Parts: sequence; structure tokens; C-alpha cells
Amino acid sequence: MIYNEEKKVVKFGGTSLSCDRQFVKSAGIIKADKSRRYVVPSAPGKRFPEDTKVTDMLIKCHEQSVKKEDYSKLFSEIKNRFDSIIDGLSLKISLDKEYIVIDEKLKTGTTLDYVASRGEYLNGKLLANFLGFEFIDAADVIFFDGSGNFDMQKTNIIMSNRLQKLNNAVIPGFYGSMPDGSIKTFSRGGSDVTGAIVARAVMADVYENWTDVSGFLMCDPKIVRNPRPIKVITYRELRELSYMGASVLHEDSIFPVKLAGIPINIRNTNNPADMGTMIVPSAEEYQNKDIVTGIAGKKGFAVIRIEKDMMNQEKGFGMRVLKVFADLGLSFEHLPSGIDTMCVVISQNEIKGIEREILENITKEVSPDNIEIETNLGLIAVVGRGMINAPGTAFRIFKAVAAENINIRMIDQGSSELNIIIGVDEKEFDRTIELIYNEFCI
Repeated sequence: MIYNEEKKVVKFGGTSLSCDRQFVKSAGIIKADKSRRYVVPSAPGKRFPEDTKVTDMLIKCHEQSVKKEDYSKLFSEIKNRFDSIIDGLSLKISLDKEYIVIDEKLKTGTTLDYVASRGEYLNGKLLANFLGFEFIDAADVIFFDGSGNFDMQKTNIIMSNRLQKLNNAVIPGFYGSMPDGSIKTFSRGGSDVTGAIVARAVMADVYENWTDVSGFLMCDPKIVRNPRPIKVITYRELRELSYMGASVLHEDSIFPVKLAGIPINIRNTNNPADMGTMIVPSAEEYQNKDIVTGIAGKKGFAVIRIEKDMMNQEKGFGMRVLKVFADLGLSFEHLPSGIDTMCVVISQNEIKGIEREILENITKEVSPDNIEIETNLGLIAVVGRGMINAPGTAFRIFKAVAAENINIRMIDQGSSELNIIIGVDEKEFDRTIELIYNEFCI
């Protein structure tokens, strides 16, 4: 009999399933709410700071096998990690046959994707056994096309059909299969993506992502001491903050659930009473007293400043400038501009060694009155849906920064009024974030 009540998909990160004690915590969370029906596990992570993730150990085994080096000691350590979980939980399961298969593939030659995926696969087997849930190999329900791109349509159809017949299931994260049956992984952190894919397939009411942090913070705790947590954030705000370096969730995992309008709840396995952060399609139903949702930033940018009288009347000016970057295979970050000025913000690493070529090519294309490159720029994004109805937000940012004699070298604000991006000298980066946080959040 299939339950009709609320459905939740729960994903547990590597630290949440690193050892038998963490298994017990995670299982307790799952069993505490019968709507937590579908579980996506990661491979065992670090048990302590100096520990090594199982996935990293597997990757090293593959490297050694390719070089014809002896990987047996490392492989034994991997087996011991899983066997210690089995012993600690007194599970009636053996992975010995699985170890033999993996070892044989390493000896005879196999892909890195296959080896890297085995941490999730084996951990999924153990968790399913411990919970008494059905185990579903992700290779049977998650698919990539012949070019290695995720096949959302095929995956959604097959996974939906498979899971609608089951009350409970464990589906390992991080991997799926190619048309020829071979294993293909997502990028690192891909278990988040798997969780979102499963949530969309079953049309979950909530996708819970359990990790070792209680959701998002308003800014980097390395810069601001004890920043406030973010209780509710929209997909759009998350996208803006993620782009500027704030990271708790795999960026690609937003899109499957966003399409289906499914909220994501970031929770802490070690503090399950904390409600964490809710990521929602729209925050209309949530009252928001804060103007600013979060502050994030990145260093290492350059600004190419182009000046020319009557630039705004010269048809195709911007197109010709951007063509220079396109021809060099470069992508830009921002394009703040005025009537007679145009600025291109780009990563310093992108233009390293070709600065002169860029300036010469732009000069040839548009004959500017003046052109120069400024380096060592830090970009800071102030993000918040509350800014839309709050006059004077930009003024407060500039006032707070100016009070400490910090020069703002660039300003960019989208028409959505969801964010304001400023550029400052890298030496002033941390202090600027602190000043903005103090202005809006204290």
C-alpha cells in the first residue's frame, strides 16, 4: 500500500554517513518522520578533520591502478571503512562480492567514473539494509545521453514509474549510466543533484538536504564573526549568492526542483532540531523583515575601462567590443556603462598574459579616446528581495563604506532590484563586507 500523505526526499552528505554513529543519527532522523520516504546517500566522508573521504581514496586507487602501482593497501583501507560500519551496526550483510568485482575492474582497467561512484553505491547498500528500505541502483534510473549530458526527460519518466510503486527506497547519489550501460558521474557534490532529480520525479513536497551545517549564513563567518542565519531564501537569491561564492548546495541541484516548484530545506544532521534554511520558489507566503538576505563576494577581477565621446550614438559599439572577447574565447562578468564609458569586468586569470592583445584589439575595433585595465578588484554582491520596497538601500551601502574612506571602484545593479554589486580594492574586501553587514544586520 502506498502512502498518500506528504512525500519528502532526504539527501545525506558524506559527514552524515561517515561512520556507524552517523548512520544511527541519520536513520533516527529518517524514522522520526514517515514522510521521509526516499533517501539519497553520499559516500562516507571525513570522520575527523585529518581523515580522508572514501571517494578521494577510490580516485587514488584508480590513479595507482592506471600507473600499474600497488593499490592493495589503500583498497584494504576502503574495505575497512565499510566493514567497520557493518560491524558497528551489526548488519546482516556482506560486501565481499562487491569488493571482488571492484578489485577485478581495477586490475583489468576501468573508468574513473565507475571507481569514483562505488562509495555512494556501497554506502547506499548499507543504508538500505539498515533502514529496511529497497535499494535501487542509480544506474538503473538516472541516465545520460551519448554526449554525456544528463537526460532529464528519460530519467524523470523511468524513475517516476519505478518509485511510484514503492513506499520507501534508497537511491545512491552522484552517478547514473550512459546509453551503453557504463557508469557516468556528475561533478563532485553531485549527490545534491541526484536528490533534486529524485524529488522532482516523485513530486516531493520538500527536498531535505542534510549536511554538517544548519543552512546558509548571511555572509562568510571567516569575515564576520557569528553572522545571522538565513531562514528563508528564494531560488533567485540563492543563484545570485552562489554565483558570488556562497556555497552550501551543488549549484546544478537547484534546477530540477525549481522546475517543479519544490522547496529545499538545508538541515544539520548533528543538530536536527534546527530548522535550517528553506529555499523556496517564491517567498510571498513568508514575511520578510530584512532588506538584505545575504552578502557574498569574490576576489581576482579586472576592469577594462573604455572611454569615447558620443559612444552612445555609435551603432554596434558594444557588440564590437564584446566580439574581441568572444574571438579570444573569453567570458565577462559584468558590463557597467555610462553615456561615454563602457566597462568590462572579467576574471584576472582569464586575461593573464594577453592584456596587451586585448587592449590592441579593442583599440583596432572601436578607436577609443582612452582605454585602461585596473586589476585586483573584489566584487561584493548585496542580495535581498526586501530591497525592492526599501528606498535608500544603495545610499546606505555607499554611506557605510564611505565612512571608512573606502573607494567604490564599480557599481552594478540589475533592473530586478534584487542585488547591488560593488567593486572595491581587494585590500578593502573583507572590511567592506563587514561594514555592509553591520549596516543592515545588526
